[in-house]
Order: sequence, then C-alpha cells, then structure tokens
Amino acid sequence: MANIFEVPQPGNDLLEKADQVRLASLEISQTENLHRIRALNLMSDYLEKNTKEILEANNEDYKRAEKKGISKALLSRLKLSKEKLKSGIEGIRKVGGLSDPVNQIQVKRELSKGLVLERKSVPIGVIGVIFESRPDAVMQISSLAIRSGNGVILKGGSEANLTNIALVNALQNGLDEAGLDKNAICLLTSRKDSMAMLNLEKYINLIIPRGSNELVKFIQENTKIPVLGHADGICHLFIDNEANLEMALSVALDSKIQYPAACNSIETLLLHKDIAQVFLENAIPIFNSNDVKLIGDKRAVELGVQFEANFEDWQTEYLDLILSIKVVDNLNEAITHIQKFSSKHTDGIITENPVTANKFMNVIDSAGVFHNCSTRFADGFRYGFGAEVGISTQTLPPRGPVGLEGLVTYKYFLKGDGNIVNDFSSGKASFTHKDL
Repeated sequence: MANIFEVPQPGNDLLEKADQVRLASLEISQTENLHRIRALNLMSDYLEKNTKEILEANNEDYKRAEKKGISKALLSRLKLSKEKLKSGIEGIRKVGGLSDPVNQIQVKRELSKGLVLERKSVPIGVIGVIFESRPDAVMQISSLAIRSGNGVILKGGSEANLTNIALVNALQNGLDEAGLDKNAICLLTSRKDSMAMLNLEKYINLIIPRGSNELVKFIQENTKIPVLGHADGICHLFIDNEANLEMALSVALDSKIQYPAACNSIETLLLHKDIAQVFLENAIPIFNSNDVKLIGDKRAVELGVQFEANFEDWQTEYLDLILSIKVVDNLNEAITHIQKFSSKHTDGIITENPVTANKFMNVIDSAGVFHNCSTRFADGFRYGFGAEVGISTQTLPPRGPVGLEGLVTYKYFLKGDGNIVNDFSSGKASFTHKDL
C-alpha cells in the first residue's frame, strides 16, 4: 500500500475517464449559450424527478456515517434535507438564468490597419473537485461547470457516496437528454483515485478542494495543477464602542449559530472594552441557551465568560458551537488581532461610525469585509451567483465566493491581413492602438 504522503500514479481506468471528460469538455466549450441553458434546465428536472431516490440515498449515508462516529460538523454538511435539495435545484435554474460567461469580448483594439486584437473569455477546460461530505456541492459545481462550458471530475468523501451517485446519475441524464456528452460530469468514488487525480496535469486544468484544513494543504503541496480554495475559515466580528448593541447581538448570534459548520460562521468575537460588559450581560445567557461554549481572554472571563482561551483558540476553526471572545482597547487592536489570526475569508464590524467602518474595511485584507451584517452572507447563492464552486482566500483573483466568472479564462485572438513585424521596423506600417 502506498504511503499516505505519496500521490499514486493514475491507473488506466482513471486515465480513460479523464480523457473522456477532456473530450466532453471540448464539445461543451463549443456549444451555444441556449444549449447550455437547456442542459441546466433538464438537469434540474431530473433532480426533481429523482428527489425520493436522492433523499433515501442520503438517509442511508447519514445513518452509516453516524454509526462510524464522524464529527458533528461533517454530519451537518452531509445531511441533504428536502429543503436543501430544493434550494440546490433552484440554484441550478438561477445559474441558467445568468449571463453567458463564455465568448465575452473584453478587449477589442485595432493595432494597425487590418490588424485587430480581441481578448475573449473561454472555458478553463476540466475542473477537478475534491470535497468532503457536502453532497450539495455536486449540484453547485456541476451546474457552474456546464454553464461555463467546462467538464468536471468530482471526488466526494466516502461518507456521501450513495448520495453523490444518485445526484450525478440525475445530472448526467439531464445532459444526455440535452444532447450533450454525459461524460462532462464524472464522479470518482475510490480514495486512490482522489489522490491519483493530483497527477492528472495533462487532463485537469484546475483543482478545487473543499474540505478540511489538512485536505486542502495536502492537495496544495502535492500537485502541479493550479489549486483554488481555502484551508481555513477563521472569521471575526468586531463590535465597536459606537455599535447599536441590539443589532450587534442579533448579527453575532446569526454569524455563529445559524449554521456553525459553515466556513463563513465566526470563530472569534472581538469586543471594544467600553461596551464589553453591557454586551456580555445580555449575550451570555442567549449564547448559553443556544448551547454555545464561550471561551475568552482574561478580561472576557472577568466579565462572565466561563472558559479561558489559550493561544491555540485564536487560530482554530471550530465549525461547531464554540466561540472565542476577546476584549480589545480600540479599533487598532482589533485590526492587529485580525491581521494576525484571520484566514482572509470574511471579517466584519458592527458600528454606527462610518469613518471607523471605512477604516476597518479598507485595512482588513480579507476576501470579504462586512459592515453591520452577518458573515453568513459570504456565499455565492446569496451574492446572486446562483451557486459557487468554493471560496478562495487568495489575494489574486478569483477571490471570495467563486461563481461563473472564476471558471473562465481568456485568450487573445489576433486577425490580420498579411501583416508582418518587419513592416513596422522599416517604417512601412505604424501602430494605431485604437480601441474599437
């Protein structure tokens, strides 16, 4: 058996599947906008027709995972309720209603007489996605890939195998009825294949990992394929001394308890010293009634927080009903703490002072900086992208929730009439550089 830190070479079966996806992606990249929209509508129809089978498969996956004792966070992400499935189907239809991201002319310029340059958006090619638990990611990623003219190779966690198979079967049937190659969506189910994917640089153009810190870091360190994603979601909320405290409590609660297993839920709450006592007097009973374990620095403990935090707590993504609380002297101290411990995912401030808010939002270098609202809004569906393939915390684009615009690149198209560089050197021709 291969060492866990060694990436195996792909076998013939995987190479054949990867080639099928590559060929299917080339076909889809040449399809018309309306054809891809029709495919998404049919994919949605088949998911609706197969709702019963999909939910039954998910229920079986959930029971098996529960018996194995997997974490509460993974169990939460694994569960595909009827409402969640319906929301995912609605998301696919919304993706179909978005503007076509392919063949958009970004630059059109006359370089010289008879010589015209265009820069146009084109599909990336084949997207490889490795994810844990979350079967709803199958719907989001597949719809975005097809809409943007790409093929996709999906490798979900074994805990969601039955659900993923049921979802992909429905999606492939929709593609097939639309007259497109169903191999454009490929599901891998063995752990060996998920690791071997990392050696498919001749077939896969982009890898998107969605899972634990360890998974993402392993992938980033063990492939030549470009990787888009984030390892941690350590999000902060700072409550300023000029905050509306009723609003602050409502936003803090939503940011932590609405769905604690999400990467955009807060892990640390920073409180200005001037409002810390009043805020905690009101907040602690409500957090306690919602089973949130509060961990704080010495000043927070003196104000009623039960457990004392250590250095490790400030850099931990709990993905659970646990919240670290720190009391700070001023805005600058809050910013310093966030700059030190933030994973550059999403960080927010609650304040009525626009100058304070602007300074916070301009200085904090995260993919999302929010003012007077929940960090849970950091989501492709909520941003109006229809869905997302993941959230990127890198500084270079794409950044934040990645929708259609993150799955296209561009090419330069230069059309001439026998133009040669030597004519410009000899003075027979000259550049006009006129935007058209």
